Amino acid sequence: MMLDEGARSSLLRFRQNLEQDIKPAYLMDHMISDGVLSDEEEEKISEWPSRKEQAAALLELLLKKDNSAFISFYNALVKEAYYDLANLLHAALPGVSPNSSNNTSDAIQIVLSAGGVPQRPVVFVSRPELINKIREKLYYLRKDTGWVTVFGMAGSGKSVLVAEAVRDQRLIEECFPGGIHWLSIGQLDKANLLVKIQALCFRLEQSLDSQSLHRPPTSLDEAKERLRFLVLRRYPRSLLILDDIWDSTVLKSFDIHCRILLSTRNRSLTDSVSGAKHEVEVESGLDDNKALEILALYTKNELKCLPEEARSIVRECKGSPLVVSLIGALLKEKPDRWSYYLRQLQQKQFKRIRKSSSYDYDALDQAMAASIEVLPDEHRELYRDLAVMEPDVKIPAKVLSILWDLEPEEVEDILEEFVNKSLLFADSHRKPALYYLHDLQLDFLVEQNRAQLENLHTKVVRQYQQHYSETPPTSGDEECLYWVRFLTYHMAKANLSQELYSLMFSLDWVTHKARILGPAHLLNDFVEYGSILDKKNSNVRSHFQEFLSLNGHQLEQRPFPDVVQLALSQPQASEVYRQALQQAQERARSGKLYFDWLNKSSVESLSRLVIHPHQGSVYAACFSQDGTKIASCGASKTLKVFRSTSGEKLTEIQAHDDEVLCCAFSPDDRLLATCSSDRKVKVWNAERGMLLRVFEVEHEEQVNHCQFTNTRRRLLLATCSNDSFLNVKLWNLNKPTSQNTMFGHFEPVNHCCFSPDDAYLSTSSNDGTVKLFEVSSANEWKTINVREWCAEAGEEVPVKCSTWTGDGKRVVCAVRSAVLVMDLETSQMLLEIRTGRLSMVQYCHACPTSNLLAIAFSNYAVELWDLADNKKMADCSGHLSWVQRVQFSPDGSQLLSCADDQTVRLWETDKVHTTSAVRLKRDSDAFFDSGEDGQFFVSAADNRNRLQVRAGRAGSLLFQSEEMASRIRCTCFCPKPLAVAFGTEDGTVEILAIPSGKVLATLLGHTKTVLHCQFLHAGQTLITSSEDTTINVWKWQSHECLALRGHKEQVRCFSLLSPAETRMLSCSFDGTVKVWELESGEELQHIEAHRGAILSCHVSPDGRFFATTSADKIAKVWHSESWQCVHVLRGHQDCVRSCRFSCDGRRLATGDDGGEIRLWSVAEGTLLKICSRDGKDGLDSLHGGWVTDLHFSPDDSLLVSTGGYVKWWDADKGEALQTFYPTGSALKKVHVSPDFSTFVTIDNIGILYVLQRVV
Repeated sequence: MMLDEGARSSLLRFRQNLEQDIKPAYLMDHMISDGVLSDEEEEKISEWPSRKEQAAALLELLLKKDNSAFISFYNALVKEAYYDLANLLHAALPGVSPNSSNNTSDAIQIVLSAGGVPQRPVVFVSRPELINKIREKLYYLRKDTGWVTVFGMAGSGKSVLVAEAVRDQRLIEECFPGGIHWLSIGQLDKANLLVKIQALCFRLEQSLDSQSLHRPPTSLDEAKERLRFLVLRRYPRSLLILDDIWDSTVLKSFDIHCRILLSTRNRSLTDSVSGAKHEVEVESGLDDNKALEILALYTKNELKCLPEEARSIVRECKGSPLVVSLIGALLKEKPDRWSYYLRQLQQKQFKRIRKSSSYDYDALDQAMAASIEVLPDEHRELYRDLAVMEPDVKIPAKVLSILWDLEPEEVEDILEEFVNKSLLFADSHRKPALYYLHDLQLDFLVEQNRAQLENLHTKVVRQYQQHYSETPPTSGDEECLYWVRFLTYHMAKANLSQELYSLMFSLDWVTHKARILGPAHLLNDFVEYGSILDKKNSNVRSHFQEFLSLNGHQLEQRPFPDVVQLALSQPQASEVYRQALQQAQERARSGKLYFDWLNKSSVESLSRLVIHPHQGSVYAACFSQDGTKIASCGASKTLKVFRSTSGEKLTEIQAHDDEVLCCAFSPDDRLLATCSSDRKVKVWNAERGMLLRVFEVEHEEQVNHCQFTNTRRRLLLATCSNDSFLNVKLWNLNKPTSQNTMFGHFEPVNHCCFSPDDAYLSTSSNDGTVKLFEVSSANEWKTINVREWCAEAGEEVPVKCSTWTGDGKRVVCAVRSAVLVMDLETSQMLLEIRTGRLSMVQYCHACPTSNLLAIAFSNYAVELWDLADNKKMADCSGHLSWVQRVQFSPDGSQLLSCADDQTVRLWETDKVHTTSAVRLKRDSDAFFDSGEDGQFFVSAADNRNRLQVRAGRAGSLLFQSEEMASRIRCTCFCPKPLAVAFGTEDGTVEILAIPSGKVLATLLGHTKTVLHCQFLHAGQTLITSSEDTTINVWKWQSHECLALRGHKEQVRCFSLLSPAETRMLSCSFDGTVKVWELESGEELQHIEAHRGAILSCHVSPDGRFFATTSADKIAKVWHSESWQCVHVLRGHQDCVRSCRFSCDGRRLATGDDGGEIRLWSVAEGTLLKICSRDGKDGLDSLHGGWVTDLHFSPDDSLLVSTGGYVKWWDADKGEALQTFYPTGSALKKVHVSPDFSTFVTIDNIGILYVLQRVV
């Protein structure tokens, strides 16, 4: 639109007057702000040497522009107090006539320009939600006067939002037909405020007629009255906009009962004026897309073409409109400086992020400093203390009450002032409220007070120490959580190294922090402050870090475990063990129970970190590409991301409506993909946990696996499913449907995997094949028929997964209990790894940087193999259930595994190796010598099926047998002569001398597995029971055998009925009890005892009663003379697996498969106690599994039980006194010394535990 002829004539007519008086530099700032003058045009005008020549150049340029430029020039004259010159041009201002103009937007723009409303910035991104909120509040002023306050922190875009909100024809016509009048205020003294009001009055009067002009008011009171008259009488339905108000005294000058819209950093300003009040809060940052749009517009790029630094800049400044605009304007001039300006932000060099002419401050630091300078001096000092806050951390008022040594109420008032001035933010959803700083505010405070930071952090620590001089906070409220989490941070920043050592090298602090926050924050502390702690003692630091890494999953349990007992399992050289033993000894004096693991030196811990991320099986876990994060998913339907150094949870997402079967990071770690039994594939923002894409139509059955390409060159996502035909798909994330479908499999596809160069995709199917597809064309390249290499006739061979070796020349397939290495060029098998295990291969993964292969098994194991040498390199033991997934980190230095035991374990690849540690089977026996030296022996088969006899506190090897051909299933000791017997699955029984290991007898009589054996008659007789339903009574030295027959199913347990060892009872899976005369073999009694299998039996010490327990969930007490059932004990909800009479025979303890233990009165048959029901574990058991064994102490005050772990109970109260957590689980029995001081057991991964009570 051309300049009106009247405006052109006016400029030419008064050109000499204008050139003589104006200062172009001042006027051009306003015109650039209005968007009618560019930076380039300003530079050209400024090149003229004299002010007069610059004025002439500006007027020459104006003659070539449109009406908006003329109006902006006029408004600039008014703002800079050139009233006489503005008066000369006023008559020529372009008029607005609804009848003469068809261009509504032009008409509105002229109204706004005439009122001094700034133009849109050169780069403008709409924020419709906030703009509509402001317009909604302005509609309240349609009929009545009042105030609308738009408030927010510096640089949040308030002025732009206010100007945009009134850029609406309907709003102006319905609410403000009298016009819109804009006045920029800022920080003013009275004299400058008077000048501002004078200019506004002049503008309003000049728009009327020449008779209305008065001399400028000479005082604020006169100016206020003049403005009141003009607004109420001449402009009765107009809107006055006050931009950037700071002071309530300034605002009072406009308290004239009119309609006012104001922008401010101080929310509470309108408290000082009268009238209706409305407010709109402006959040401090734009969302990522809008912030990136600003950068794209400034640099004339498309969003997708912006460099990675663009996102980093937005993240660094949290989307601050001011910062993004400042940097965008700078990049417009220097488009190659993305990295430079990102570094300036990261290094807090705010002074170098300078000057946008549309803003009042030359640099970002000046804008933020201005907000602080208006605080009272005493509050400015308190605000400075906030420089110690951690980014993104919300702090309760009670913490600042301690820091400032003020009453909480006084602190809340001060914080409210900071919030009202947009210097602080309050999370009011929390009660009491929590407070936090925007990152830019915190960065500014840190820079301003850098020299004092150490002293400020020291002040925090000293105030804490003074307030909590006796004991640390334990309330669990937000204040307690803050101190427990961040005390170490403040000590480190204060350089209080000695205090930091004393705190972090304390088992008491570890206990306290783990109880309140869990172990991840503790581990983070040891990682983050490791360099400081190592100056004191790197060994001690590693002791504590290792303890937390390997016991973190225990420290997450509720009820919270006894940390001292956990720490007693640490190596004897560990500082953690030393402190634990000292505390255990002190507490033992007051009757507390603790147990030292005596032989722990024989066991190596190979895993580096154990994490318990989910309630339920963990089906998949994967490393991020940089190795710093791990994502996991599983039966809980959730996706979690945590640090690989500490297990600290970073993100938790309720990802799907059903089990999440797989998760995968994109090659740049920005995205996470998940797939599920709900048939959906989802893509998430990995950092924020935001859902970006859902693909839910094309797969009709559960989606088993997903994987991104390995490189960023062309990002694709592959998925495979149980569909019978369309079961492998490639997705381009920019498209709503799949890019390609791979055809070829007609049965479910379990796994898909890109080659290292992303050229091919391998797929593994239940049809017994691995197919290789070209990614570019989606055509099948090759089929490897795995079924040919391992199937017997007519047998199905599902391929669980496949993995590419690092060189891309071989594919490794998991099939049943084998792993096959296939050559891609020839499709021939190069290597077959058969494990010899009675288990299935669940998964395998080839290391991208070496020849190592990791294999996951259903029998809880992880193995490492060297493919070059076809040699097993390591057994990684520790999982307690099926291992579902293994994966190497991208650099090959770490290995993760996840399992149905709800844990993810991390292993350091170069530290796991074939260990020499003892791995024993759980079928064991122990013999405690009654001599003075208290010697004892343990017998059990090892993982190579050799019988081992170990002696003493250290569990040292006394002897081991030759490797047996048939699996050893039971063992027992003969005290005199000292010998050991064992039974095997083929029915053989052997007796060996101790310590020579010489074979004393080989007994052949059973036809199936020998399940139980026991010596009696001073070692002259051996009794064995078997799966073949018989019991054999051996005079073993003469090989005489008496077979007791009559049971119809296997006999797992028997017990002697009399001290004279003449009668015996046997219990069978057929539900019967039989009583036998041992000498003759006569069956004295047959009892139909239970409807289900009998799982245990025990005879009372005096021989009067015996008890049986069964799979029918019932326990029974029987009389040994009448053979009648005395009591039927009901109440257990699961199979009753174990029972034991107390030493005085008055009580019976029974344990079931749900982990519950019940104590009964033998005389009455009544329930006395149910041992504590508190704290079911992740396996939904009270005992980590079945209760398999029970023993009373000699005085009957204590009870020990085994299940998933060993527990000691107060037998009178039924309360748990102590728990020992083994490395493994599923303990079968515990052997107890006569004085109840030593306990021996073996877990399911073969570790022997010799536990001794601490005294």
